[in-house]
Amino acid sequence: MDRFPTFNILMYSHDTYGLGHIRRTMAIAGQLRKANTNILILTGSPIAGRLSFPKYVDYVRIPGMIKKANDEYFPLTIRIDPKQAMEIRQSIIMATVQTFLPDLFIVDKEPQGLKKEVLPALEWISKKLPNTQTILGLRDIMDDADTVKADWKKKEIYTTIEDLYSEVWVYGDKNIYNPIKEYDIPESIAKKIHFTGYIPRTMPKKKIVQDLRLELNIMRNENLVTATIGGGGDGFHILDSYLKMLERMKQQSILPPFQSIIVTGPFLSSSDMENIFQRARELDIQCYDFFTDMENLIAASDIVVCMGGYNTICEVLSSKTLSLVIPREIPRKEQFIRAGAFNHENLIEFIPWSRLNDSNLEEKILYMLENREPFKKALTGFHMTGIANICRRISKFRDSKNGQKDKPDTLHDSKGLS
Repeated sequence: MDRFPTFNILMYSHDTYGLGHIRRTMAIAGQLRKANTNILILTGSPIAGRLSFPKYVDYVRIPGMIKKANDEYFPLTIRIDPKQAMEIRQSIIMATVQTFLPDLFIVDKEPQGLKKEVLPALEWISKKLPNTQTILGLRDIMDDADTVKADWKKKEIYTTIEDLYSEVWVYGDKNIYNPIKEYDIPESIAKKIHFTGYIPRTMPKKKIVQDLRLELNIMRNENLVTATIGGGGDGFHILDSYLKMLERMKQQSILPPFQSIIVTGPFLSSSDMENIFQRARELDIQCYDFFTDMENLIAASDIVVCMGGYNTICEVLSSKTLSLVIPREIPRKEQFIRAGAFNHENLIEFIPWSRLNDSNLEEKILYMLENREPFKKALTGFHMTGIANICRRISKFRDSKNGQKDKPDTLHDSKGLS
C-alpha cells in the first residue's frame, strides 16, 4: 500500500500587516482542497483565528511582525527582541517543512520570506526533497519597475528564484501588466514563469446575497455603497472623506440615493476607529471593524469604495460589482499602477489618493450609479482564470508524484535538522 496516499501542500504567507496576503492564500487554499489533499498554511497574520478554515485546510501560526521603517520589523504583540522573534519564526517554518514533508511548497510574494526566514527551508527542500515542487506566487504588480529592480538586485532575489524555485506563478495577466518586461527578468527565470490569470473568489448564490441585504435592512429597490479599507492600517483618509460627504449632504438636507455600510478593518488605530464609529452612529450608518463574509457583502453591494490592493480588486471583479478605487501611493506605487491598468480596461473607476475629497467622491459615486452599463459590460467580459490554471499545474505535479515508487528513506533521518 502507498505510504503517502495524500498530496501535501504547504503555503507560506508572511503577513506582517493587513489582510491581503492571508486572504489571497485562503482563497487559493479553499479551492485546491480535495479529499486526498492536505493544505497547511504558515502565517503570521494576527487575524488567522478569526477566519473560517475549510475542511482539509489548517494553519500554523508564527509570531506576527510589523514593519516600522527602513526594513525594520518588530514583534506585533509579544514583547521580545526582534531577532529572537525572527529566530522563533524561522524555527517553526523549518520544523513544519521537515515534519509535514510537502509535495508542493508555495511561497507568497516574498521569495526569501520575511528577512530571509524561508531560505533555510528552501535550501533543505532542495537537498532532501528533490521531488518537491517549490513555487513562488507573485501578485501582478509589486511596485514601480525601478524600485523592484533595485530591490531585487540588492537582495539577490533573481539568484534566489533561479536557484531555489521550480516555478513562478504570476497571479495576473501579462496583457494588463507584464513583470517579465517591467522587472527585467532574465530568460533563465522567465521560462519558469506561468501567468495564471487573476485569482477568483467563490461568490455566494443569489439567495444568500438577497438574504444578506434583507438582514442589513437594504430594500430591493435601494442602492448599497460599501466603503472598506481592507485591514484598515492606512485607509482613514478614505473613510474620513466618505463620512464628510455624507455629513455635508445631511447638513444640506440632501438625501443620498444609496444606503451606506462601512468596514474599517481590524488594524485601524483605536482613536481613528472611535472617530469613525461615532460619526457613523450620528449618521445612522452600519459600521463594522471586521466582516467575516466580506465576499458576500461585496456581492450584495452596488458600488464598493475601496483601496487598490490585489485582494480587494479580485474580490470586486469576481462579484462583478462596480468599484471606486482610491489607491495608496506610498510606500509603494503598486496600487496606483494597478488602478490605472484596470481603469484603462473600464473595469473600475478611480480617484488618486492625493486628489480625494468629499466632493469628487460624491461626484464619482453618482456618476457610476447613473452609468452602470459600460462597467457591467467590461466586468462581464473579464475572465478570472487563476484557480483553473493553478489546478492544471498541480494536476501535472500529482501525476508526476503518482509515477514515483516511493519517497527516499533519507527523508526520515535527522541529518540536516537545525
